Amino acid sequence: MLGSVGEMFGYGIVATDGEIGRAYNFYFDDTRWNIRYLVVETGDWLNSRRVLISPVALGQPDWSYRTFSVNLSRRQVQESPGVDADMPVSRQQEAAMNSYYGWPAYWSFPAEPGSLAADSAGDPNLRSVRDVIGYRIHAADGEIGHVDDFIVDDEGWVLRYVVIETLNWLPGKKVLLAPEWVERVSWAEGALAVNLSRDIVATSPEYGPSPCVNRLLEVEVYRHYGRRGYWEKD
Repeated sequence: MLGSVGEMFGYGIVATDGEIGRAYNFYFDDTRWNIRYLVVETGDWLNSRRVLISPVALGQPDWSYRTFSVNLSRRQVQESPGVDADMPVSRQQEAAMNSYYGWPAYWSFPAEPGSLAADSAGDPNLRSVRDVIGYRIHAADGEIGHVDDFIVDDEGWVLRYVVIETLNWLPGKKVLLAPEWVERVSWAEGALAVNLSRDIVATSPEYGPSPCVNRLLEVEVYRHYGRRGYWEKD
């Protein structure tokens, strides 16, 4: 199912032997546009701790009950290697987590063209969803809005769409753009650029109010932009 990433903030995380905490954030890979980690806030407000969980361990979210199931015990999560989830995550920290849980190391696969090496300073391709929400969107002929959310496919944890709030340019509404249509990202300036006119973005099919996206809306969006759907590709 395709659903809102922002909607999942605050979802209860249910381990194999009980609830362990709440979904606080997601980290994604900016070269592949896929979710790499769920950030879980464990404990209570007096004794909270944030830990990272790979999508390898995630079940599909229950949109009705606002929960996630994970194939880990509470003790496994509580005793996982500590990571400051508000700071850049180093490759050494990721390796320690993968070793602890027995997860496969994604960096053992061939790197994407243009990707950068990561070391103890933190992985430069790892981005926080919370940080990117609010980034400005520059169309070919001017600013059109800002990033309001992301839509993720919970089958493979791939980010299928960037949700754009066009209130910056009346009449405002929320619309969807596929990440591969983003021509350039300025992480330093907090902006995404697309080689599309403001008019074509503003007249795109509206997204909402449901947090989930169905295939009918996807077809309308791709037809509007004259693109072939990802589900049609080999």
